[in-house]
Amino acid sequence: MEMVWLLLCSFALLLKMSFVCNSEAGSVTYDARSLIIDGQHKILFSGSIHYPRSTPEMWPSLIAKAKEGGIDVIQTYVFWNLHEPQQGKFDFSGRQDIISFITEVQKQGLYVCLRIGPFIESEWSYGGLPIWLRDIPGIVFRSDNEPFKTEMEKFTTKMVTMMKAENLYASQGGPIILSQIENEYKMVEPAFHESGPPYVRWAAGMAVGQQTGVPWVMCKQDDAPEPVINSCNGMNCGETFAGPNSPNKPSLWTENWTSQYQVYGDEPYIRSAEEIAYQVALFIAKNRGSYVNYYMYHGGTNFGRTASAFVVTSYYDEAPLDEYGSIRQPKWGHLKELHAAVKLASSALLSGDQTSISLGQLQDAYVFQVQSGECAAFLVNKGPKHATVLFQESSYQLSPKSISILPDCKKVAFNTAKQQQLAQIFHMYFSGTEMAPSTGKCTTCYSILAGSSKFDSAENWEEYKEAIPNYEKTTLRANALQEQISITKDESDYLWYTFSFEHDSDAQSTLSVKSHGHVLHTFVNGVFTGSAHGRHRNESFSLEQTVTLSKGMNYISLLSAMVGLPDNGAFLERRAGGLHEVRVDDQDFSKSSWGYQVGLDGEKLQIHSDSGSSIVQWSKLGRSGHQPLWYKILFDAPAGHDSIALNLGSMGKGEAWVNGQSIGRFWVSFQTPKGKPSQTWYHVPLSFLKPTGNLLVLLEEENGDPLGISLDKFHCPPKKSISKVLFSSFGNPSGDCKTYATGSCHSSNSKAIVEQACLGKRRCSIPVSLQKFGDPCPASVKLCWLMHNAHDASIVLDCGVIILNLQ
Repeated sequence: MEMVWLLLCSFALLLKMSFVCNSEAGSVTYDARSLIIDGQHKILFSGSIHYPRSTPEMWPSLIAKAKEGGIDVIQTYVFWNLHEPQQGKFDFSGRQDIISFITEVQKQGLYVCLRIGPFIESEWSYGGLPIWLRDIPGIVFRSDNEPFKTEMEKFTTKMVTMMKAENLYASQGGPIILSQIENEYKMVEPAFHESGPPYVRWAAGMAVGQQTGVPWVMCKQDDAPEPVINSCNGMNCGETFAGPNSPNKPSLWTENWTSQYQVYGDEPYIRSAEEIAYQVALFIAKNRGSYVNYYMYHGGTNFGRTASAFVVTSYYDEAPLDEYGSIRQPKWGHLKELHAAVKLASSALLSGDQTSISLGQLQDAYVFQVQSGECAAFLVNKGPKHATVLFQESSYQLSPKSISILPDCKKVAFNTAKQQQLAQIFHMYFSGTEMAPSTGKCTTCYSILAGSSKFDSAENWEEYKEAIPNYEKTTLRANALQEQISITKDESDYLWYTFSFEHDSDAQSTLSVKSHGHVLHTFVNGVFTGSAHGRHRNESFSLEQTVTLSKGMNYISLLSAMVGLPDNGAFLERRAGGLHEVRVDDQDFSKSSWGYQVGLDGEKLQIHSDSGSSIVQWSKLGRSGHQPLWYKILFDAPAGHDSIALNLGSMGKGEAWVNGQSIGRFWVSFQTPKGKPSQTWYHVPLSFLKPTGNLLVLLEEENGDPLGISLDKFHCPPKKSISKVLFSSFGNPSGDCKTYATGSCHSSNSKAIVEQACLGKRRCSIPVSLQKFGDPCPASVKLCWLMHNAHDASIVLDCGVIILNLQ
């Protein structure tokens, strides 16, 4: 096994030398085999990294780690509503500096796939479309509609012109080799009837007419007009993709989802490295796929109010690079080995004739043979059990649902089900609490807690109470309930609906509200009476509660909140938010006189900033009552360059700012079916901090407790080593990194073997085999499970890793 591993390492080194990308690409064309860059056919692995979901300071490291992982292309969307928040007024500064991002990719020798859209979905608020489009008379988004096409072409031309001015297209010697127009339009096209197909043809023609000198793609668009390439999105394109719609187009996979986005109230979706690798290898073998993009390779952070409806602030944290930019194993390492093995076979894949051979009922071989004798093969086992197959007079053992890659049709360089390099799962722990669930057959748990700063002193906190407006204090009036998005124009998540009425006695009454918004807080005569909320894909909801009315005039104040705008669906311009029916007992007030206030006073005063926080009167921490409250505290930055996150587990719902920059919405009180918050830790980029006097401001809608907040960091101390093995079992153990137990099958020497190999070291390698551990239960599948000391171990990739060589 050690010799095989050394050979694989040698192959990987050769590949790194032989297949390094030259981002000064020259001409880009294509044929049925692949993209052709400067006259050479290419098999390309791509990774999605979105520039506004990280910081400029993070970009070089993210790109470098992607390159080290065998990525050739960085793919990114262009975020229209970020760049043109007001019609005709553009912003390309800071995280919006797309030119600097692409230039950094070029600097590191990688290519770029630029997905202009400009509708992008991407779990980004309003699918990336600017809200001001709604106000254009007669507009219908994403259809054969002149007002929309005019604005879409303006922005597309703006972006193409910017790229050309910086010589960033491959035809100019730059890194951009591919562009995308529209995004998964086939999903909504039927809703537009006769206005759909003409729009597709127009969008394709408009894009090609930009004369970028590089090909354009339309994902999930099987009728993409020539010369635009139709591509696949999804998890199983090796099984589901019908192929290009023309014999001269290559097979491209623009989104291979490395997990799925998470919404508040849901558990994270875990997709294994083995499953991803299997689908990639199948797409290449079966579909002659030549371009695979991982969506996401680094998800990052939905800063501010950029996340779409109900989507959490952390984006695709289960990607090969996690939210903080750290390498997440085993995905990163396993896919790196996959890339290396495929590149070894690239010559035969790109120039050989493809044949398929049945090796069994659920086993096949895809063989690529060149006339010169060069040969590569992919041996596929689609079944749930181990299989032994005979291929070219040699016997091969295939793991369940796996693909073995034979770059020379003889020796196996890689099997999708076997993690030859890294078999440990990357876990992030803060204060002893698990942040990411474990997956995989061999699990290594360890802590990367480096210490935390607790904000538990009431003396250091101050608060500002948000005023509850009533009808008499509002200036915006209407004689009916108004739709929320049309009034707020996405300047705030919040809209106050207020009305007043006379009641003839003190009484208990029933307040009923129906909402197309996401969250509702109700106040009667200035006193909080209750809350309700919707959930993802079921945003409309109702609230019904008993309230106490007074004799005389009563004031009802209803705070409606959106948690991001919708990001998909036909006729997005018609989507509604806010209240649409309000009753008190049997009386319908929907068409009464209403007063409105857009946003919160604290937002208008910008009290999350240094200047804004200094102009309001803050009070000592009291936390009395249930109403929107603002909290602030000053803190010093931790020493070092370790990743940092705010533990907001004690809070309810709101938003957080550090030195005036929003780190996103939080909604800790919206728990999963397992009774846990969907997200507890919120990323604080180091570039947001200064050495001392950092301002943390939080808006809390509910009844959270700021005294439970801590600022946690994690790192790899240079002189730490493994000090204790808490648990180890070879057999059929169960549990996770907090609770664990041996099963009915357990090798009694498991812990001793691991201790001997790892204690006192910062890196250890343990071959997992029957020879090493014995066979406690013959003919049964064995698992391994290790847990190292939760505070003294310091095993992260930057400092050294646990390597489990599986046999």
